[in-house]
Amino acid sequence: MTEDSAPAPERSPEPSRPVRSWVRSAPGTHVWLLVIFCTSAVSVLASDELQMYLLHRNSSNLVQLNEHPVQALLLSAFWIENPASLPLYVVLFELIHARVERAVGTLRWVVVVATAHIAATLISQKLVLLQIQHHDAPRHLIHVVDIGVSYGLAASAGILTYLLPGRWKWLYGAGVIAFFAIPLLADATFTDLGHAIALSIGFAFWPLTRGRASHPEYAR
Repeated sequence: MTEDSAPAPERSPEPSRPVRSWVRSAPGTHVWLLVIFCTSAVSVLASDELQMYLLHRNSSNLVQLNEHPVQALLLSAFWIENPASLPLYVVLFELIHARVERAVGTLRWVVVVATAHIAATLISQKLVLLQIQHHDAPRHLIHVVDIGVSYGLAASAGILTYLLPGRWKWLYGAGVIAFFAIPLLADATFTDLGHAIALSIGFAFWPLTRGRASHPEYAR
């Protein structure tokens, strides 16, 4: 590998400016969080009718995918159905997304998350369509609210496995597989299927982590 093609070193927070450097070391994660904070604020301040309109209008359900496919896939990743869960997502973004972004780089992280979000959405909604066509699901599911950041999180959770050292890699990997597999096997919904697909995509991007697990942040 030539010097020009060598991967950039992982960005680590600067001790002198911890908050600023922490944010700048994972810009994609924090911009995404900022947008979700804004959309959640709009959702909280809106009337019940407007809130439902916004959630459905920005959803990646069958109706929106048919009428506005690109917009539906893009905007659905910036809304969460329950704004009260925002603090939980902040923690998960910092523990999962930010660590992965720092390790593999913002562009590669975006590719992983976007691939998982798009693929999991399209495949799971295709299943919904097939179930409706075969009368195994009610027709109103074409309008179901399908928004959120969980597919991207599942993908990052998968690729994070390869960034952990030694036995922790296997323990964490087994735990994250169980976390997403149990709902899928117990009482699967289209969302459960989407999570499993996104996690598998995250695992499939393991080549991006080559040589990264030895970084001090992941050797603790």
